[in-house]
Amino acid sequence: MIKSDILIIGAGPVGLFAVFEAGLMKMKCHLIDILPKPGGQCSEIYPKKPIYDIPAYPEILADGLIDKLMEQCSQFQPGFTLGERAMTIDKQENNSFVVTTDKGTKHLAPIVVIAGGLGSFEPRKPLINNIEKYEGSGLEYFIKDPNKFKNKKVVIAGGGDSALDWAVVLCDIASEVTLVHRRNEFRGALDSVEKVQHLKNLNKINIITPAEVVGLNGNNNLESIIVENSDKSKTQIKTDFFIPLFGLSPKLGPIANWGLEIEKNAIKVNNSLDYQTNIPGIFAIGDVNTYPGKLKLILCGFHEAALMCQSAFKILNPNKKFLLKYTTVSGVKGFDGSHKKAEKAVVKTIS
Repeated sequence: MIKSDILIIGAGPVGLFAVFEAGLMKMKCHLIDILPKPGGQCSEIYPKKPIYDIPAYPEILADGLIDKLMEQCSQFQPGFTLGERAMTIDKQENNSFVVTTDKGTKHLAPIVVIAGGLGSFEPRKPLINNIEKYEGSGLEYFIKDPNKFKNKKVVIAGGGDSALDWAVVLCDIASEVTLVHRRNEFRGALDSVEKVQHLKNLNKINIITPAEVVGLNGNNNLESIIVENSDKSKTQIKTDFFIPLFGLSPKLGPIANWGLEIEKNAIKVNNSLDYQTNIPGIFAIGDVNTYPGKLKLILCGFHEAALMCQSAFKILNPNKKFLLKYTTVSGVKGFDGSHKKAEKAVVKTIS
């Protein structure tokens, strides 16, 4: 049985940052993830997608962010159970929990933190009759390596952030990028919409709205798509790749059967204090949770991880008071004895 102070289910960016915050308080973490490597969606679905809202990074690729988080938390020597799904949880007489994976691996911890992002997920597929025929042969639901589309004709369908952002990225890689959306208005971030509009004005992106992709053609590989316009007229467009980006269909999986309070496929938490669920000792942080005013942003998950660790420390050390010290003053001491001490700040007066 694997023992830890905090068992984290989900090794995405929020789970990894929780390891660092817990380590500052000398709490040992172990992480479970169904994926074969840490990083969650950032590693598995869009590793080369730029992220723009991480503090201090005007732009960082998703896999680059994971590399930095792994570097940051490695000094606290977290354990990993990868390629396994957390299936059951059993509360012990001493209020600790035993979590068992689908491969029978048992984990014991007094604190369980669910940081599973959107949970287990699958892409929302457009309703096109022969769509399965072209999956992997010109039809892609995720973009892992943008260079796969180098000098190729690409059609992207969707009106959210993913569709807009990838259209911007691929316009400098693909020979031709066409964006199809069923409405004239896009629901992505205003900055992304403006970038796409600017690229359209430069004739670097083709935009077809309001319209939908209703058919796919080709022998062994995708060769063209059929676009239906608002007046029901149809147009055939030659393309090498069709990428429908309509979001993910999230599923909590076995966690939904753990007795947690669920609302719209997300776990309800107490956001006024510490993001604890209705079961004491079980927390939920990141995109997997919900509360009034919830924003599904990585940086919000980082904030939730920090507050969760404060409460976890109190549960693990009921008779000990934690004195918060800023890392700029105290430095960071890893479990291996290494110590990073911040340089003394120098205040310079301009006269």
